[in-house]
Amino acid sequence: METYLALAKFAQTWGLVYFVAVFVLMLAYVMRPAGKSKYEEASKIPLKED
Repeated sequence: METYLALAKFAQTWGLVYFVAVFVLMLAYVMRPAGKSKYEEASKIPLKED
């Protein structure tokens, strides 16, 4: 039981840090200037008529 509690505490603490870091990295990747044209084009897809 003691091992489970230690593992749960580790996962709660460092798991949160891990997911926040992944979120920040993904946000930085999407917001970079080099990808602007790709995302602008993708944003117009729902408005296109086939």
